[in-house]
Amino acid sequence: MKRLHARYPFLEAAREAVATEAVDLATVVEQGQAVVERARERVVAALEDGGTGEPSRDARVELLSYPVARVLVSLVAENVLIRKYARAEAETAFDRFTADFTDTTELKSVESTGVDLEMLLAEFDLGPSVRSVGDGPPAYRIDVGAYLPLADDLWADEWRLVNRALADGEVPITEAELLTLVREAVRTRVEEGLPFDVPESIAAALEDEAAEIREVLAEMDLTREIDTVVPDLFPPCMKALLDDVQKGEHLPHHSRFAITAFLTSIGMTTDQIVDLYRVNSSFGEEMTRYQTDHIRGDSSPTEYSPPSCATMQSYGDCVNKDDLCERIPHPMAYYEHRIDDADEDELEDWRAESGQSAEGD
Repeated sequence: MKRLHARYPFLEAAREAVATEAVDLATVVEQGQAVVERARERVVAALEDGGTGEPSRDARVELLSYPVARVLVSLVAENVLIRKYARAEAETAFDRFTADFTDTTELKSVESTGVDLEMLLAEFDLGPSVRSVGDGPPAYRIDVGAYLPLADDLWADEWRLVNRALADGEVPITEAELLTLVREAVRTRVEEGLPFDVPESIAAALEDEAAEIREVLAEMDLTREIDTVVPDLFPPCMKALLDDVQKGEHLPHHSRFAITAFLTSIGMTTDQIVDLYRVNSSFGEEMTRYQTDHIRGDSSPTEYSPPSCATMQSYGDCVNKDDLCERIPHPMAYYEHRIDDADEDELEDWRAESGQSAEGD
């Protein structure tokens, strides 16, 4: 098995290499402890670090750990894990292929472990859809039909088709943007088919590893500490509730809890949240402050998180769903995703714009 396949296990050639050697996954799982351990590391690292961990020096172990990691993800079968795992594999691949493109020191006598742009474009059937243009810095045009699905999960405004100079069915992109689209092609391929049904014999052999991943998933805070308030990037449900608050409309208890818990989770202080509610005709500062402190955990033993998307839907607070909502299980995960993909210009804190101190009063 080639080191190239171990570095890029999502390649069709890597899949064929495994098939050619007639590797029996059940045997690998039962007897290949090094493979199983590396597979577990891939998945846990995806959750904790957003990467795939330190690669094994053994090309066979590294390559086989990829399909076993997919089995582990399928056994746990949580959407947030699938999303984070696919993103981590894509980010690792992105780091590797961008390094390959700039590495000119590899000796010809050494077996190549790298890829080039032409090879990656061919891998994802993008060769006919992308063409180089101009004599200056690398620039490209990509067929709009290829562009749209790759840019679908990129939420910054510049990826929107309306902000592109579409001409003759083609979209202009820079070299850096093309590499980002290739990264998205990797993520889509990794995520494709997950989760899948796992034979009982393999599931039983991997139950300890799957249980450990479930434990990591249960214990970790799946959204990093966020201290940026950008309503334009809020999930549609929270944007609608915030609009209602600012209009002074009366919110039922479950809606009030949801928006307050969301705002505390993204870094707003009790004073800032109380100020938001002042426009409401039934506003009572003492009660509003008490409820907010209680949700925050200042006056209660529990710090409450915002409701999940399923709970929001059951209460009728899930409104104006967009494509990202279909793939995200929690409003905080949605907001984290949008923050990750936003430009610095988009991250202007609303508290400063609205006259509220981002540090609190």
